[in-house]
Amino acid sequence: MTAQIFIALFGVTAVALSQSPLAARRRWASIFGLIGQPFWFYAAWKSEQWGIFALCFLYTLSWGKGFYTNWIAAGTAQGEGA
Repeated sequence: MTAQIFIALFGVTAVALSQSPLAARRRWASIFGLIGQPFWFYAAWKSEQWGIFALCFLYTLSWGKGFYTNWIAAGTAQGEGA
């Protein structure tokens, strides 16, 4: 039950932020998405939903790409102009 609460909390927050018209808010979507992933993995494993468990890896990669793009690469690009 706790995993479901965190999945809802972090998942909905990530999706809502990803749709924000403000780039400063959109970049936080990947953070919340990544925070929610362990709860997805746990829930899928506990319920033996192996297809969902496999998809968790793809979602984690996708959120990770967003994190890299919006935090790592963006920080490097900002530092180049200084």
